[in-house]
Amino acid sequence: MATLDYFQKRVQSRTVPTTAEFEHMLRATDLRVTRARLAVLNAVYDHPHADTSLISNIVHEDLGHVSHQTVYNVLEALTGAGLVRHIQPPGSVSRYESRVGDNHHHMVCRSCGSIADVDCSVGTAPCMTASDDHGYAIDECEVVYRGLCPECLSATASDQAPQTRKVSRV
Repeated sequence: MATLDYFQKRVQSRTVPTTAEFEHMLRATDLRVTRARLAVLNAVYDHPHADTSLISNIVHEDLGHVSHQTVYNVLEALTGAGLVRHIQPPGSVSRYESRVGDNHHHMVCRSCGSIADVDCSVGTAPCMTASDDHGYAIDECEVVYRGLCPECLSATASDQAPQTRKVSRV
């Protein structure tokens, strides 16, 4: 697990691992190294919160013909191995991210749909205590913050700004 911890820290520093590091990550989780797995890992690291369609298009550009089913299968294997995380904010399609091993949350823009990571607001995972756990052993809490991203907020503010008219003088 120390090897995966190293890569998780690297992900949080926002650097994309090299091909050799991707190969090491796959081997550390007992997954075979394949061109499709390397391409999918690279796509997920390069495009945080990407949906399967975008990942599939990127892999197709990188490798040529690769079926959507192959990409789905690779994503399932990588998720199962803990190398990528599957998220699905309410009202959104499935998305994948490389930030794994922590219990972070997400902010979703109501206008453009962009997604940003946000760390837990208080305490340690699961970072929120349920009022009644119903006997569950809770190990994760998923929170989605919704609002407007800075770009959409700026666009909204400029749309609502009073319009000035040029007055022509005769």
